[in-house]
Amino acid sequence: MKTLIDRVEGPVLRPGDEGYDEERTGFNLAARHAPDVVVCALGADDVRAAVGYAAARGLAVAVQGTGHGISVAAEGGVLVSTRRMTDVRVDPEARTARVGAGARWGDVIERAATYGLAPLNGSAPHVGVLGYTLGGGLALLGRSHGYAADRVIGMDVVTADGRLRHVTPNGEPDLYWALLGGRDNFGIVTAMEFGLVPVGRLYGGGLFFDAAGVPGVLAAYLRWTATVPERMNSSVALIPFPDMPGVPEELRGRRVLHVRIAFAGPAEEGERLVEPLRAIGPRLVETLRDLPYAECGSIHDDPPVPMPWTGDDVLLGELDDAAIRTIDERISRGELIVELRHLGGALSRPPAHPNAVGHRDARYLLAELHPGAAHGPKELVRALAPWSVGRFLNLMGHGEDAGPEQVRSAYDPADLERLAALKAVHDPCGTFRVTYRLP
Repeated sequence: MKTLIDRVEGPVLRPGDEGYDEERTGFNLAARHAPDVVVCALGADDVRAAVGYAAARGLAVAVQGTGHGISVAAEGGVLVSTRRMTDVRVDPEARTARVGAGARWGDVIERAATYGLAPLNGSAPHVGVLGYTLGGGLALLGRSHGYAADRVIGMDVVTADGRLRHVTPNGEPDLYWALLGGRDNFGIVTAMEFGLVPVGRLYGGGLFFDAAGVPGVLAAYLRWTATVPERMNSSVALIPFPDMPGVPEELRGRRVLHVRIAFAGPAEEGERLVEPLRAIGPRLVETLRDLPYAECGSIHDDPPVPMPWTGDDVLLGELDDAAIRTIDERISRGELIVELRHLGGALSRPPAHPNAVGHRDARYLLAELHPGAAHGPKELVRALAPWSVGRFLNLMGHGEDAGPEQVRSAYDPADLERLAALKAVHDPCGTFRVTYRLP
């Protein structure tokens, strides 16, 4: 242990030490790591020291930035906390960003916006860049520009042998392919460089309908998605708002269907495209407007406060009337939160540099989220099996929700076989075994 402390610049914590509990706890409070040692890395050398220490002793290694996407909680072993590695640099001429392992999307969005550029972030700016991207990264502008993983230019990664490698599509292409979709099964990424897109403004926001008072919202939304161009990115979410202070009065105590819009084009064109949604019925609230990309987090308005939840997801093909009835029947009861995202467009096309993100033929993604630490029944995801083409790694949940069967369903069979073969090459002793485990 003293050897590790001597080699690491950042704090090294054990159970009972001040700061240990805070460091092992991520954003999702339903799952919590319980490592023997936490290495609070300040840079790549600290990560190398932690991996070398663990590998020499046959210990498992887990990594955590923000803890949004925790899958299998570490029991024992070494947890590498990267949340202090927050460097963000934007090159406006190359239209690229380089970030440290602990960077969050909000910092990238803010700096890129200065130059009229945007990253392929998700709906919540407080999510960490690396875990999101290594899982694929379903972007707010995904239909317009593809998955976040598709824009990655290079990564610095510490592999199980303790080496720091610079991985690019042309240098170590197999490892590049495996990391983008295989997450941290193959090493700990300490820095990442990726392309930005020339987007300075959006037409975005939401339409809120009373789920009980305005029937047919889901069917109307699905018909509408068949008519819109790739520049239109959207989803619809069922949200049971609590009856409590802080919730807007119009939404308080209601089960609400929230249609989210992010149109990467002129506001007047966005207005025209959205008009059929307004014809569905009276809105409780409407927040659509022309807005700077720096305010994109206001579209979904995801809460930034850590909380416990469990969940699951399913990637879907075309949805018929029977599928719509199945969804309607199950969202009419209970306190679960459900989101249906429109896919296709650039998400369906192969990237310039291949990666392991699969099921690009999916037309929609449905995620169900159960607030609280207890695992919900996941009835909706199971009921949609006839329309399923697989799962998406980032939204799969944790624990029993991320078991071998679920992980297997996130990949095309040939890709899963290739990932397993590359795991045997790059991590033969299974040092990185606390993650979405490859079956």
